[in-house]
Amino acid sequence: MTLGTAAVRRRMQAQVACWMLACLLALPVLAQAQAAQTVPSGEAKTVLVMGDSLSAGYGMAASEGWVSLLQQRLQREAPGWRVVNASISGETSAGGASRIVEAVVRERPEVVIIALGANDGLRGLPLADARRNLARMIGASQHVGAKVLLVGMRMPPNLGADYTRGFEENYRLLAKTFDTALLPFLLEPVATDRANFQDDNLHPTVAAQPKILDHVWPALRPLLD
Repeated sequence: MTLGTAAVRRRMQAQVACWMLACLLALPVLAQAQAAQTVPSGEAKTVLVMGDSLSAGYGMAASEGWVSLLQQRLQREAPGWRVVNASISGETSAGGASRIVEAVVRERPEVVIIALGANDGLRGLPLADARRNLARMIGASQHVGAKVLLVGMRMPPNLGADYTRGFEENYRLLAKTFDTALLPFLLEPVATDRANFQDDNLHPTVAAQPKILDHVWPALRPLLD
């Protein structure tokens, strides 16, 4: 077996595992969703954001983060939508996976933005574990009828080239497997300029938040139609 063939087989196995996981998740999620009330006619549709400190607005007023700015843009450009920001500073994909069922049943979102993984990478979480956690979140969201925007992250090379490449590939593989929208790197427009970051060199500044929203918006906008 060639190296290329082995890589293809590993990818196929990962895809099959993701689909099996989604199927297993479907029954309990759907059962809970059916117990929830139907959204009344005319009620605002919901974008649910499941993220970490990058989406929770770490180091700034809640109204200054890109998710809060998203709510303001929706009021102008997509009336009838609201944002529920369920992001938590320090959140990992495991934490998101543990919260997702309750969140989607409670909020009944039409769109779920999953923006997790940064803390996984900083801790060196095995890639298969991160992939499994994100797959659960996507599967749960889709099985209550929500569209998903998967927002990726990139890691510095200190954990090795294989981990860095595999970390990025996780998002592409999941997006392809579950047929979701994908934004490969949340911090793409600000990452190369140190001035865009707070003193910790991890969290973007207030001034960088509109740039992040402008980056997210083209990927999100089609899901609102």
